[in-house]
Amino acid sequence: MESLNVKINETIVTAIKEFEAAGKTENFWKKPIIKIISANDNNFESLKQTVSSSHLMPYDILPDVKSIICFFIPFHAHIVNSNMNGNMASEKWALAYIKTNELILKINNDIEILMEQNGYKTGKIPATHNFDKKTLKSGWSHRHIAYMAGIGTFGINNMLITEKGCCGRLGSILIDYELPVYENSGILNEKCLNKKNNSCGKCQKNCVAGAYTLNEFNRHKCYEQCIKNSEYHKNIGYADVCGKCLAGLPCSTKEPQHI
Repeated sequence: MESLNVKINETIVTAIKEFEAAGKTENFWKKPIIKIISANDNNFESLKQTVSSSHLMPYDILPDVKSIICFFIPFHAHIVNSNMNGNMASEKWALAYIKTNELILKINNDIEILMEQNGYKTGKIPATHNFDKKTLKSGWSHRHIAYMAGIGTFGINNMLITEKGCCGRLGSILIDYELPVYENSGILNEKCLNKKNNSCGKCQKNCVAGAYTLNEFNRHKCYEQCIKNSEYHKNIGYADVCGKCLAGLPCSTKEPQHI
């Protein structure tokens, strides 16, 4: 009998194919990166300091949680390249944001069905809009969980750099079934060129909102620009997104070491 962890991976890949086949996208995504982290990972407590004092612990979402499934859905280069020019997010980038959030909802629902069929429960968190409106800090940071699971490391723009770049969307779902942690899971070696040898910094220079000053990040300026984009693209949906600090970088679509 096929193991449950294999079925989970297949469910995620199949969900993407089904979403594409339904005509909702035109070749938006590359193959996802999927990792597992134990709910007992010691790094969870540190999120109270690194993210927010109100950051949830896994058991706050699912009392009998055993594992967290983390996944990164990378964008194809044509999505990224569309967002390289101008001050406003491209329509293609905005649409990719909207559609990927819908896709993540489908993935989580499909995993929930799979787990229920096998007698287990899930704890689901939205792909976005799960943050405090005043502090703009997340109650459950998909990025930090993915970092802990070994999907990528943080660039100086606070985005996660993976083996398939930083352009894409992250999701996670909790389950009360103990999955084996992948052999290559866990915190990775640094991927950001600027953190390695101060040789880049292009992401911060690309910011059109002036949100980066020295080593500080003004999340309110960043979000103001995202809201401007949501108004600009209101004809296609709610796209409170920007992505200028992600496009046109050595790490946009691959590891920067590969350039």
